[in-house]
Amino acid sequence: MKLQALRKKLKVLNSEIYDSAMSSLFVVLGVLKMRLVTRRNKALIKELSAPPPGSIDLYFQLDIHTPSSPSAWLAYGSSIGHIGETHHTMQNRKQDIFNSMSSMYAAVLFIGVQNATSVQPVVAIERTVFYRERAAGMYSALPYAFAQVMIEIPYTLVQAFIYGVIVYSMIGFEWTAIKFFWYIFFMYFTLLYMTFYGMMDVAITPNHNIASLVSSAFYAIWNLFSGFIIPRTRVLIWWRWYCWACPLSWTLYGLIASRYGDLEDKVEGDETVKDFVRNYFGFRHDFVGICAIAVVGMSAICVHLCVLH
Repeated sequence: MKLQALRKKLKVLNSEIYDSAMSSLFVVLGVLKMRLVTRRNKALIKELSAPPPGSIDLYFQLDIHTPSSPSAWLAYGSSIGHIGETHHTMQNRKQDIFNSMSSMYAAVLFIGVQNATSVQPVVAIERTVFYRERAAGMYSALPYAFAQVMIEIPYTLVQAFIYGVIVYSMIGFEWTAIKFFWYIFFMYFTLLYMTFYGMMDVAITPNHNIASLVSSAFYAIWNLFSGFIIPRTRVLIWWRWYCWACPLSWTLYGLIASRYGDLEDKVEGDETVKDFVRNYFGFRHDFVGICAIAVVGMSAICVHLCVLH
């Protein structure tokens, strides 16, 4: 009996020693395999990093023009110059008001959409970096979002001021302090909320590709209800509520009302410029302050949603 018990103990001990030895062997083999794979990958990287003899750099013959290309800016500048030329020579026609509004509409849509579109890939890349740095415990989400928003404020102010001074003088608008101030004010906050809107779309979507699709849908809707293609007074009554919800309509309202809403000059008959703007577009000069609050509120809403997400 004692001999059998001793044999069982030796058998169990041998089994444990065998299992331990095999486990150690597997670990050693795994380490050796990882080293071999690492060496092979490094050699492959070194081999593929050098171009083969006789190869040339990639070259694409197709010339792709983006909306921000010099040709697009040249066309836009030529149209502004033409509007300024006609505005200096003809100031008593309704067409002058339409031309003036078209320049403001084109500026708001062209530059605003350009700002919103160009900021989206940058924000998407920065978000990837933020995930890594937040995981490392460098900072929380609030300081990051605050810095991301604050850096756009001076840049957009410089952009709006340079554009406003050049275009305001080219078109030949009336050089009064209050009207120039309102023009710069509405252009600045419009470019600002369009930039924040592009950032907000990236914040609430998985990536900038989906963000661009979502933005494009809203650009089309805002374009339709901006008050330029179809004046608010001619929009069907059950759709008129969206004119008040459209950010671009508040911008055009403020720009046109601050520019023409107080003019008593006659335009093609006994109707004054002030009455024409009020009857055709529904723009009132005493509503400019409300428009200013609205565009500032649009910027605040986009900032809040950007920081929240």
